[in-house]
Amino acid sequence: MKNINIEQYIESYFQKVSTTQMIIIPLVLLLLSLVILGWTFISTSTPAELGSPVELGIEFTGGTTVTVESPLSFEEVQQQFTSQFPDTPPISARDAGGGRVMLKFAPMDEAAQMELNDYLTSNFGKEISLQQISALYGHDLQISAIKAVIYAFLGMAVLVFIIFRSVVPSGAVVLSAFSDIVIAATLMNLFGIALSLGTVAALLMLIGYSIDSDILLTTRLLKRRGKLEDKLKGAMKTGLTMTTTTLAAIFILFLVSTCAQYVSSFSRIDIISDISAVLLLGLATDLMNTWMLNTGILKWYLGREVPIGKRKRGGRK
Repeated sequence: MKNINIEQYIESYFQKVSTTQMIIIPLVLLLLSLVILGWTFISTSTPAELGSPVELGIEFTGGTTVTVESPLSFEEVQQQFTSQFPDTPPISARDAGGGRVMLKFAPMDEAAQMELNDYLTSNFGKEISLQQISALYGHDLQISAIKAVIYAFLGMAVLVFIIFRSVVPSGAVVLSAFSDIVIAATLMNLFGIALSLGTVAALLMLIGYSIDSDILLTTRLLKRRGKLEDKLKGAMKTGLTMTTTTLAAIFILFLVSTCAQYVSSFSRIDIISDISAVLLLGLATDLMNTWMLNTGILKWYLGREVPIGKRKRGGRK
């Protein structure tokens, strides 16, 4: 079998893609993502309440999650509950594996909640799982989650500026991480992944993963001697190895947590499935932002607007 020489692909990439293309393509996708998130925010807003740029999970909106055992399909169970509770029907239902069905209800008043509890006890016995979150508590969690992401991002930005002490390289790192979060949130919308406590944790982890690869690239280019071509190749080879290894591990985690219900009696592990899905989308986005956007900005900053290899000196004196 023919060996794959990754250095040849890296060299071909830098020869075929110009600095301008490296910067413009990710920026266009970032702008498009901001438009989609903005439109989602406007379309979900009401005169009484602001909307959200992403779909909110039950932890943030409040409501009730019920898991029951039933020989019926999840569509039939959903129809059964819809007929029984026409005023407060389940907003979603899915197969939870092992003959279990998970249903989610919007926030309801005390009388409706008691009626639901009585119906579950009478028809499904003790083989039920019920989780209830009040709308007020969900709103508090929503504010706390937003603060956590903002504080983490600001802390990261300050640390990056302290490390590099230069506006353009530091700004490139921060812009790349910001783009990772924005595009990942947009992909969550497109793939129907709600913002939950688990996906907020995934976005926080994504900030760390993004900064890891960006700092690797920036440190190699600014603080090492040698030709820019060689430094770029070395940084990209190391960075791609790191990211693809992480992607492979997370992909296996996603398969196990999502598909275990089809090969065993185990139920789907929602929080792990959602975290791994967001990380997969975010890390794939980070490959573009690190090795196109950040790389292009650094090449421009170092005065390398001519093709790589045409100048003898590398690095910024």
